[in-house]
Amino acid sequence: MRLALAASAALVLAAAATSSANAQPLADTAAALRDKALAGSPAYPVLESLTTEIGARPAGSAAQRRAMEWGVAKLKALGFQNVHTEPFTITAWVRGPESAEVTGVNPQHLAILGLGGSVPTPAGGVEAEIALFHTYADLLAAPMGSLKGKIAVVTEAMVRTQDGSGYGAANPIRRSGASEAAKRGAVAYLCRSLATNENRLPHTGALDYTPDAPKIPAAALSVVDAEQLDRMVALGKPVRVKLSLDSHTVPNAPAWNVVGEVVGREKPDQIIVIGGHLDSWDPGTGAIDDGAGVAITVGAAKLINDLPAHPKRTVRVVMFGSEEMDGSGEAYAKAHAAEAPHIVLTGESDEGADPIWSLALPKGTADLPAMKTLANVLAPLKIFVDRAPSRFGGSDVVGLVMQGVPVIDYHQDATRYFDIHHSADDTLDKVDRPKMDQNVAAWAALVYVVAESDVDLRPAAAKP
Repeated sequence: MRLALAASAALVLAAAATSSANAQPLADTAAALRDKALAGSPAYPVLESLTTEIGARPAGSAAQRRAMEWGVAKLKALGFQNVHTEPFTITAWVRGPESAEVTGVNPQHLAILGLGGSVPTPAGGVEAEIALFHTYADLLAAPMGSLKGKIAVVTEAMVRTQDGSGYGAANPIRRSGASEAAKRGAVAYLCRSLATNENRLPHTGALDYTPDAPKIPAAALSVVDAEQLDRMVALGKPVRVKLSLDSHTVPNAPAWNVVGEVVGREKPDQIIVIGGHLDSWDPGTGAIDDGAGVAITVGAAKLINDLPAHPKRTVRVVMFGSEEMDGSGEAYAKAHAAEAPHIVLTGESDEGADPIWSLALPKGTADLPAMKTLANVLAPLKIFVDRAPSRFGGSDVVGLVMQGVPVIDYHQDATRYFDIHHSADDTLDKVDRPKMDQNVAAWAALVYVVAESDVDLRPAAAKP
């Protein structure tokens, strides 16, 4: 018995030694990728090229077509394999001239941006007394019919948070507010921008009309203009606003997901899908939302592509073509449904370029040896592995997650992100290159560890 126990212990020790020996080259290469990124990654030049040569890239626009062509050329120039586009169609929304003003005895201009998908106002605009609500809950509490003939205004402020949860909490104000106001009889809808800035730049974003309410025109007020209306209403006199929004839609507009790969040396049919979204809103040049995410994931994959030997598994980078008005994630998931069982991991970078501070992994995987190796590589970047499991991954990969693909969530410092996104301030000068390189370092290390280690991140019940 003692001999058997000794033999068993020896086998365990030998297996542990083998595992440790295998883990060390993995850790060394992941750390080398990390350090190379920190020394100056390829990401910033990619972002500079995109924002300078293309600028704003609304989905369905001529600029988005140029962005697609840019993406193909850039991936080829960087040495990726299997570079191609995957076309799909969307209903594109096109912004026209817009204006808003307080009328009456104290006339003044209001800084606004129409919400993506909004219907236009009638020719000549719409003018009416406003019904102002300090919170969205107050609007929802208003009786049906109580806003007949009025412009509903919600001035609730979004809360600044490091993890961006303030945006999620406030999102219904923009997404659903127009339909809720319309149900109560409003002829138009204005909301305080979902933003944490204190300047006079409004932030746009998409809305969702519900089928049980009329479609009314809707726009976002700058933070300071929303506060101005608060003060005007506090004076106790009726406030009238004239709103003019011109827009139109283009059905079946072309859009594209742009794809490039680092083909795996041993298991090319096992795939890691990462990326960012190539489209942007029109006021700025889409630097942090989401040119940065495109550049970060391309930069990470480029470093892996430049290794003397590719990792075992394939790394696929996708520049998703229509995230802001939806469409690209759904199109990608539909096109790759048969491949989903062979996609070993996915994730999207779509929260700017400020530092990553935590990583959420698929449930039950944090203690796997490869993930422990990854945690050690990430520690010098001041990134910890969260014990809570990953859930979201990004709008463009939700479709894959619903098909059972494991997902990671890299959490970035979003403290200032919502000062900028969806506004005219979303420009290249807001990106700090060393902070962006920290993101590239984190993505390169993670992707390489998963691609080279054969780690299985899929729950047992979901394995093909």
